[in-house]
Amino acid sequence: MRFEFATAARILFGPGTLAEAAPSARQMGRRALVVTGRSSARAASLLEPLAREGVEAICFPTPAEPTVDLVRQGARQAREQACDLVIAFGGGSAIDAAKAIAALAANEGDVLDYLEVVGQGRPLTKPSLPFIAIPTTAGTGSEVTRNAVLASPEHKVKASLRSPFLLARLALVDPELTYDLPPAVTATSGLDALTQLIEPYVSARRSPLIDPLCRDGIRRIARSLPRAFHDGRDREARLEMSLASLFSGLALANAGLGAVHGLAAVIGGAFPAPHGAVCAALLAPVIEANIRALRARAPQSDALGRYQDIAAILTGSPEAAPEQAVEAVRRLCRELTMPPLSAYGLQPANLPAIAAAGLRSNSMKANPVPLELDELIAALSAAL
Repeated sequence: MRFEFATAARILFGPGTLAEAAPSARQMGRRALVVTGRSSARAASLLEPLAREGVEAICFPTPAEPTVDLVRQGARQAREQACDLVIAFGGGSAIDAAKAIAALAANEGDVLDYLEVVGQGRPLTKPSLPFIAIPTTAGTGSEVTRNAVLASPEHKVKASLRSPFLLARLALVDPELTYDLPPAVTATSGLDALTQLIEPYVSARRSPLIDPLCRDGIRRIARSLPRAFHDGRDREARLEMSLASLFSGLALANAGLGAVHGLAAVIGGAFPAPHGAVCAALLAPVIEANIRALRARAPQSDALGRYQDIAAILTGSPEAAPEQAVEAVRRLCRELTMPPLSAYGLQPANLPAIAAAGLRSNSMKANPVPLELDELIAALSAAL
């Protein structure tokens, strides 16, 4: 048995904890690049307290999922404005952009020098600027991970910038920031979190330290995601989703992911599809493919028992068979009105190339059983 656990230096969770962000920021710096979502106006609840604490804020909006170019611009602005601190206030896109900006502002060279797959993959040599992550969605868990997923339109793929230096000094998770999320964002981010709990639980890198977080997180999502979707002001459901999202970040950072994310990285780089929606469409077909492959090629694998655990949690039946997890995920996706991959322009002709590229992704390495090209194509086809 061998495993590792790494996370943010400090995690602060709970309703109302946003009030502690500005005093914490003041201990780290005096001039902050605040990376937000599309509208920096939504960060007023952070910007005003920062000003009162004497921390000057320079806003840097992230209009969509972060690209290599966006990170270049942000790092340049952080250096030109002499920022000594980076704060992310937004969803996973803002947090990933901020992580990468904090790293590149402190290290020489271009982002492609350090990016995996399409770059040189060199290790960062210097610590990032101090970094605070404040998620306003419940899904990515990016506040506690050590990688930033960036799109490279030139290469039509998403790849990770990965380093222990990307871990936040403070991950502040305040469920109150998620109360106004629209149903569609609640659904896509929540299903992303579910995927990030299921894949690490069956991962080839699974560990006893992560297992309880995965089981508990899956249980919280099963009972709370539909409630948060139908009533965004359900405080208990929002709290549970924020906690499950946090657990999903801890899980993926320390136990890896699998075929869903291996394929999603390729699709997200080539099509205008939200990451969470892609994961939602792929989750049931990939679970089905994995169970079939395990039964055929590794029937003694304890991953089958783990899929049975997942099925029991999602269905509420201790006697559920592993395959019942597939239909439970499909039912949840139907309730949350999740679209198929064809809604984003994917066609059958695209699938062989996506599957071939997915086979080369880092996430695929942790899948509980190696999947063949035809099995991945079949899973993609079922997601159309």
